[in-house]
This record gives sequence, C-alpha cells and structure tokens, in this order.
Amino acid sequence: MSSTHFSSALQQKLHWLKSNGHTDLLTKLQHGLEKEGLRVNSDCTLAQTPHPNALGSALTHEYITTDYSEALLEFITPVFERSSDALNFLADLHRYTYKNLDNEQVWPASMPCILPEEADIPIARYGDSNVGKMKYIYRVGLENRYGKIMQTIAGIHYNFSLPESLWTVLQSHSESKKSLQEFRSASYFSLIRNFRRYSWLLMYLFGASPALCSSFLKGKDHKLETLSEGTLYLPYATSLRMSDLGYSNKAQASLNICFNHLNTYASSLNRAIRTPYTPYEEMGVKENGKYKQLNTNILQIENEYYSDIRPKRVTDSGEKPVHALIARGVEYIEVRNTDINPFLPLGIDQSQADFLDIFLTTCLLMEEKEISPEECDQINENHQRVVTRGREPGLTLLKNDDEEKSLVEWGTELLTEMSHTAALVDEAHSSKRFAETIASQQAKLADPALTPSAQVLKVMKTENLSYGEFVMQQAEQHKSTLLSEPMNPEMLDKLKAMQSHSLKEQRSIEASDKTDFDTYLADYMAS
Repeated sequence: MSSTHFSSALQQKLHWLKSNGHTDLLTKLQHGLEKEGLRVNSDCTLAQTPHPNALGSALTHEYITTDYSEALLEFITPVFERSSDALNFLADLHRYTYKNLDNEQVWPASMPCILPEEADIPIARYGDSNVGKMKYIYRVGLENRYGKIMQTIAGIHYNFSLPESLWTVLQSHSESKKSLQEFRSASYFSLIRNFRRYSWLLMYLFGASPALCSSFLKGKDHKLETLSEGTLYLPYATSLRMSDLGYSNKAQASLNICFNHLNTYASSLNRAIRTPYTPYEEMGVKENGKYKQLNTNILQIENEYYSDIRPKRVTDSGEKPVHALIARGVEYIEVRNTDINPFLPLGIDQSQADFLDIFLTTCLLMEEKEISPEECDQINENHQRVVTRGREPGLTLLKNDDEEKSLVEWGTELLTEMSHTAALVDEAHSSKRFAETIASQQAKLADPALTPSAQVLKVMKTENLSYGEFVMQQAEQHKSTLLSEPMNPEMLDKLKAMQSHSLKEQRSIEASDKTDFDTYLADYMAS
C-alpha cells in the first residue's frame, strides 16, 4: 500500500468534512482511560496486603478495582468528550488512593517491582458471590496456563469512539447501503486493521519498558543483557512489555485473528471459547474438588484473548462480550499497547492523548483494506523488531511484499499523513496543540535519545540506579506532585460514598445468590 494511496483516501475525506461544514464534529470524540498500577512496599517489593477496604469493593466499585493480581490496582474513568477531563479524573483517583494506602506506593511503570516466589504473588479476590468466584477462578486458570508473573505487568488502555452524529455524516459520504450499525462496525474494523499495520510507530514513540527487574525472569532462559545488578535490558528495546516476555501465548497463536470483519472476528473468538485444547484437557478443570481453570478450551472466556487493540461494546448483566458485539455492533475501541511512562505522574499526559486521537482518527479515515495472512505475518514481525530493537540505528521494517523500509523514513511518512488530520482537528478546536504533538513526535524520529525508552536507560546509567531504585524514585516524586494539588471536594465526597456503597452492593450480590457455583458456571458457559 503506497503512501500516495492512503493519502488520497484520507485527504479526500478530510476535505469533504471541511467543505461540508462538519469539522466541529471532530471536537466531540469520546475518551475513557483504564490504568493499572501495582501496590508496592517502600523496599520495591510487591505488596502482600489485600485490596484496601478504604478503596471499596473491587467487585462493584465503578472506578477503582483490581486486575489480575490482588496487588494490581486498576483505575477506570468514565467516558468524556475531552481527554483532559479523563486525565483530571484519573489524577483524582490516584490522589484518593494515595491517601488510603498507608505505607504503600503505586508503581509507575509497566514492568513489575521485585517479585516474590511465584506462589506468593496474590491472585485478585472478589468475594463469595458466584460472579466473584468466577473472576477468581478465571485468574487461577491464567496462573495454571501462563504462570503468575504475567499477572504483575501493568499498562494503560485508551478507549476511543466517535460521536453518533459523525457516524451519520461519514455514512452519507460513503454512500454505503449498510445499516448504520453495520457501517459503524465495519469502519471500526478498518480503523483496527490500519492501527495494527502502523502501531509499531506508537511502540517506538511511547514504549517505556526497555529494562526490567531480574526477578521477573528468575530461572528462565532469556536473551536480555545485564545493565546493573538486578536489572536486565536490551540496548535498543522500546517495550519489553509488548514483546514475547510479556503476554505471549502458544495456544492463541493458532487463532490468527486479523480483524477483517466483525462476523469472522466473533466466530473466531466463539470457536476459541468452545474448542478444547489438549494441554488444558490434560491439566483438568478440578483437582481435589478445587477449580484449576474455568474450562479446558483455548480461551476460558473472551478476555483471555490478548490483542493490542480490541473492538468493544458495553455488555448487559451476564452477557458475553462477543454476543453483545454480534447483537449491537462495535461501540468503541480499546487500545491496549500503551506502556506506563515512568516519567509522568499518570503514566500518560495530554500530548500523548492528543497524538492518540490523531493517530486513531487517521487510521479510521485511511483507505479500507483487508489484511492477508502474509501481511499479518509482516505486522507481527515489524512489531517484534520495534519492541526489541526499535532504536537500533538504521532499523528497517517490512513493507509491501517484503520490501524493507527504514523505520525513520516510514514513520516520517505516517506523521506527514497525520499532520493533515491534526490541521483539521486544530481548526475545529481553534488550537495548535495537535500540530504541536505531531512535531514533538517527529523530533523523536530524528533523535531516538528523546524517546521514553532511551530516557529510562539514560537515567539508570547516569545515576547508577537499578530498575527498582529508578522506578521507586519516580513513584515518590509522582506521589508528592499529585498530592501537592488538592482533590476536587465533590469528587472526594463521591469516592467516599462509593466506597461504602460498593461494599454494600457486594454483600447484597452475595446474599442474593441462590444457585450453587457449579450450576452457575455451567449455565454461563452454555449461553
């Protein structure tokens, strides 16, 4: 796919939006953030304490919960039109949490702190209700399938959607005969395919995990180098979190989901949650009456499928995500490849959010083109090259039938494309900030030393810090930065009320369960 090719599709749509007076709709994009962060002790070790009661119930709290591990906090913002509002809300969730953490810190990096023996990594617990037990057993299944170490990796999910009014306009421009729901879903899938083609650029620009604590790979073979005692790294890596060291899964490799259509995506997932996998069958579902996993299928549930971007829809109570997508179409997309930047108090800032908006909008408006199995392999190869060797001088990537192109040259072409989108979005906002974020990312292509991954290594080398010492230094700094600004009093009252309400709600769910767990699980799996 030549750059002129997608240039014409993108620029033609941008020109049409402008000349028909629809530019203002680009100010109404929808944003939500989900950010994970490990609770750690002051000596850089993983917290062994339960999820703090002062933060409410991890099962029912809308904004503060846990992810895989009991020590892995997850902060969730509501959906906002302005990404700045989502960032401010996220900052208040951090402030509230810090006030209720006693002597623990929120680890501001994607790769974990000093880890204990695997058996001592606590799995997240959600109480005695059937839904709570199912969430816990799903995580036990993850432990038995992939080990617990994986459950300590953290990231940021950037949720993004277009306003309904913009979909109507884009559909009329396309002269599509599909229903609005079908058109929207197909367009989101086109965005996802273009995202997958070009997301290596995000790994280069924002990857922030070039090093890790050696306890993460204790007893395992690896190809990392030693930076200092207790610290491993790759000299040109951008995101070890997104490499095979992070979430990799042999069983899932066979799924080969390349996101060409909603129906093929949904059927692939459906097949995976219904197809037994021999090694999991050999493991068995129960041992001595205790569950080891929810089932023996390739995926226990859809959430187990790991992808750097997902089509999503809010589900009804008890509804499977894939069923919601089939019934009502794609509602938003979830970008999952964002590392936590240890230099930023929230791990992400306004400039990065603005860049993601432009990147995603550009991916949506570019030419719609399916991904062949060959291109799928190229995408995976480019991803691996950039996460492990992204800053290597002269690095090339695969483009068009095995043609190699330099990362810098290709990245510059993409930023030039994005600058057209940024210009129109700036016009809509009466701002310059979208053009400015493109310029600041172009500087990183010109000078790899400006990337977060290079900066992380530079600080550790110049200050002679281990990975743990470096991240803890950042953690203390971010805590004092965030606590130096007062919380919005209304927000403080709201979170206090949610704490007690969420605990009551959990008790109520537990009291209302009338079905035994085995029956509940069988019913859920059969649906």
